Amino acid sequence: MRLLIVEDEIHLAEALTQILKKHNYSVDTVHDGQSGLDNALSGIYDLLLLDIMLPEIDGITLLKTIRSKGIATPVILLTAKGEISDKITGLDHGADDYVAKPFSTEELLARIRAALRRKGEVVAEDALKFGDIELNTGTLKLTCSGKELKLILKESELLELLMSRKQAVISKEQIIEKLWGFDSEVEHNNVEVYISFLRKKLTFLQSSVRITTIRGVGYVLEASS
Repeated sequence: MRLLIVEDEIHLAEALTQILKKHNYSVDTVHDGQSGLDNALSGIYDLLLLDIMLPEIDGITLLKTIRSKGIATPVILLTAKGEISDKITGLDHGADDYVAKPFSTEELLARIRAALRRKGEVVAEDALKFGDIELNTGTLKLTCSGKELKLILKESELLELLMSRKQAVISKEQIIEKLWGFDSEVEHNNVEVYISFLRKKLTFLQSSVRITTIRGVGYVLEASS
């Protein structure tokens, strides 16, 4: 899962980034509302952690803007404001949850998991299922019919992305933006390498799931009956 933190308190943003990366999230961080809006509008994120009090564009305005553009990415507001009216304002304008500073790491992680479950891309115990395979995104273990092997992080992120798209074709450009960031210099052959790795591991597990290349378009995950 790829998260965007929009937080102008540098030390807090850095601490959150390290915590989330330790829990196998990919994280991008920006420190003002305009940069947050530009990143959020890319549509590559699975969840936004958004401060209300931001320079350039405040968090509520940012939230209203992305919702008006049809961006349905779950948003958890982070703010020092604790008044009920602020919570109501945020929720009324499309926030999915609200955490007042200071907050515990455990609470924030639980709220992130809950928001992602509501989005429909994560099921119990960090497990994703497709066909005869199951991917545990916490342990990076891929299982099929009692067989199990461990993926490296990028393999897990790529397979998670393919599984979450529910048999929709995804392009190499979308994969690069999702896994490495929209300003990455990663090239198409990097994607091809990780696709090859995953195909070999699915074959090793004797899975009925296949990664199919749609020439000139991208890749799609399919399961044989």
